[in-house]
Amino acid sequence: MAEDIQDDDKIEPIEEPLPAVDAAITPPEPPVESEGGALVRYDPLQRYLTEIRRYPLLSRDEEHKLAVRYKETNDIEAAYRLVTANLRLVVMIAREYQRAFRNLLDLVQEGNIGLMEAVRNFDPYRGVRFPSYAVWWVRAYIIRYIMNNWRLVKIGTTQAQRKLFFNLQKEKDRLEAQGFQAGPKLLAQRLDVKESEVLEMEQRMAARDLSVDTPVDEGADTTMLDFLASREGNAEETFADAESRELIARKIKEFGDTLTGKDKVIFDGRLLAEEPLTLQDIGDRYGISRERVRQIEERIKKKLKAYLLTECKDLEDAVVDIIR
Repeated sequence: MAEDIQDDDKIEPIEEPLPAVDAAITPPEPPVESEGGALVRYDPLQRYLTEIRRYPLLSRDEEHKLAVRYKETNDIEAAYRLVTANLRLVVMIAREYQRAFRNLLDLVQEGNIGLMEAVRNFDPYRGVRFPSYAVWWVRAYIIRYIMNNWRLVKIGTTQAQRKLFFNLQKEKDRLEAQGFQAGPKLLAQRLDVKESEVLEMEQRMAARDLSVDTPVDEGADTTMLDFLASREGNAEETFADAESRELIARKIKEFGDTLTGKDKVIFDGRLLAEEPLTLQDIGDRYGISRERVRQIEERIKKKLKAYLLTECKDLEDAVVDIIR
């Protein structure tokens, strides 16, 4: 999945432990008791940031040894060390997406799942630092979470839509900073997508979720739900469908009555039975191969299709759907 959801930003290999990570997540001083004796409200995010600072970062050599140990022996303790040493990296990446999703802890939680998945899939023999590899998994899980929770109705379900979702506003800001008017045509050229895709994504991002129970007008009894088409057909269509099914079922039975011997057994036991006999069962009964049984079955199906098309000329589509 890490390859499926990627940003257009390049991630340079990380050669040393990440000192910048500590600076990026350093929490403020813990709350102190006020003069009146009341405690300042404690923020769970700051509590988490303080907690993960207890875990030391790993040197390149330590990281490699732990990764090899987990790869070779499936040592859970080694995996635990790799995960906890990189929790600060997850927070740093999650902060990049905080503008798109306000609850940073939710993003961190999802990124931590990606981090664990990175540990499971990491190959220490490829000469790549684990943080450089883990970045892609962490981003992938965070981006997927944002896409799934941006709206009640998903607005990005393909790789191209996900890429456009995260790069559209970024490219708009870049163009406007350069003095250009960020219109759909220019954005499409810069992002290498169709203009219609840019327009569609802008409309999706601008639209808000709307309950189908919302009144059409203030104080009105009519809701949006009243204007949605029903999935159920009208009474006339329902009756016609029932008659068609009954006619086809009757003609199938009439066709079966014309068969004898092996054809009859294969028709009843393979085509009509809720739990069809296997090709081997019928082959053993008549001393023939499974391939021969399959050939007879295909011949019967062709004869049945021709019979139904003759007897039910007005129901050609239904017949074709039944017999493929």
